[in-house]
Amino acid sequence: MLTVTMPTIATGLDFAATRLGVIMRPLPGQPHEAWGVLNPGGARAADGTMHLFPRLIAEGNYSRIGHARVRFDGETPAGVERLGVALEPHESYEVNAGGGGVEDPRVVYVPLLERYVMTYTAFVPYEPRVAVAVSSDLVTWERLGCLRFEITDGERDLNACGNKDAAFFPDVVADPQGVPSFAILHRPTTRLHFRRHHDGLKLVEPPSGDETQENIWISYVPVKSALADIASLTAVRRHERVMAPEQLWEMKKVGTGAPPVRQNYGWILTYHAVCAPNGHPRYSMGVAVLDAERPSRVLYRSPAPILEPQEEYERNGLVNEVVFPSATDQRSDGALTVYYGAADHVIAAVRVTLPAALPHRGVTSHGG
Repeated sequence: MLTVTMPTIATGLDFAATRLGVIMRPLPGQPHEAWGVLNPGGARAADGTMHLFPRLIAEGNYSRIGHARVRFDGETPAGVERLGVALEPHESYEVNAGGGGVEDPRVVYVPLLERYVMTYTAFVPYEPRVAVAVSSDLVTWERLGCLRFEITDGERDLNACGNKDAAFFPDVVADPQGVPSFAILHRPTTRLHFRRHHDGLKLVEPPSGDETQENIWISYVPVKSALADIASLTAVRRHERVMAPEQLWEMKKVGTGAPPVRQNYGWILTYHAVCAPNGHPRYSMGVAVLDAERPSRVLYRSPAPILEPQEEYERNGLVNEVVFPSATDQRSDGALTVYYGAADHVIAAVRVTLPAALPHRGVTSHGG
């Protein structure tokens, strides 16, 4: 049910966000949702209906990816109709004897492939990995496996890192050498982790180099490869760093939000950023604009959060102080509806107005 609240407006100067309230809460008595519903992927179906793919957390932090259809009051999301489970963990990279799960999906329709592409975190102990699945109807999903990073001379071995927060662009862009490609944003982890060997646990250090904070990266798949074999979407190359923390509200890490949305002045990217006042993580939402043809180039990023935890449902939950964008929907008035996880417990929505032209404030150095 829709949570009725007075509209609250946040602003990142050139973007304004108006809260629309909570649209999905855990269903009492439903074991799959005992710990929360959150961080949904989302896309419009061929019939125009809006579908969400929430992370469902069962007891013990065991996650599935659900499927729901959004109910609207005009253009305002007012609740959901549950349609079941889209992905149940069962592959070797999703489960093991200690548990596992599939988490935090992003979904985008790629017209050239005539497929919906879902990226999600396949979580097993020691390290999360980005996995990919595709569908022609949002109902049946074909798993393609985990991302594999091609490494050439001078590049870091991103296969040695955990990875999260991945999303494909819906349209073709150019890679660093000008090759028409499908691009994917992702966030390699920098944390230390352990792997089990025959003689016990051994510490593994990811190839973070000079990175002590987690950044948004971009990698590419040649269009020709993906058209010849859809499984090639997991074989990515020519990796570039896109965004690193800059402002105080971003100082712990930045990560991709929803899949990028094309505007006439570039790609609109919602992202989450984390700071840690008093030692406690605090997740807020910002907006960046990436170059239309070379999206490793950041043309703009909001100097302040456009949405930060303020409402009770954003401040108190399984994890407190969290606003985590993960899906968008273009409205007829030109604004975006952004769906986000709040406090790792419920799903809420916010209307974000977009400027008519590229803002001049908040320009950062170019990546790539």
